Amino acid sequence: MSTTQSERLRGLLEPLVSAQQLDLEEIEVSRAGRRGVLRIIVDSDEGVELDTCAELSRAISQKLDETDVMGEGEYVLEVSSPGAERPLSEPRHYVRATGRLARFHLAADGSGELVARILAVDEGGLDLEVPGVKGRKPTARRLAFDEIAKARVEIEFNRKDKKEEEA
Repeated sequence: MSTTQSERLRGLLEPLVSAQQLDLEEIEVSRAGRRGVLRIIVDSDEGVELDTCAELSRAISQKLDETDVMGEGEYVLEVSSPGAERPLSEPRHYVRATGRLARFHLAADGSGELVARILAVDEGGLDLEVPGVKGRKPTARRLAFDEIAKARVEIEFNRKDKKEEEA
């Protein structure tokens, strides 16, 4: 996607997304055979409901029909949330992942990896709980944002939710 098209799409769609109290995380235009595919990824601190995605999709479709930003060819519009194993790249992503387990690729040597639970986030970095190995207790660790090359939320199949923990 050209920078011009990307900028035009972001300028066109940002107000529609913001009106739903959502953040526009990503815009991706690709090809699927003869058709184009426009993927819009949105998120919020409370997550994104399916009905909200459907409503936003209709509003975006109508707005795109009023412009020529997608050109003359056919395209498929997809509006969704980032998904369960979302990459973490902005401070707000880490805030939204507080309490979740994440896999961090460390920037120091490019080969270090750390799996830990995000306990707190501030402007400088993260407070983490590193799970204990072989019966040992978890340990606390501080990780600055500039120490992180990339990070992704890990799916936990056996994690208790907050309601179970409070009971």
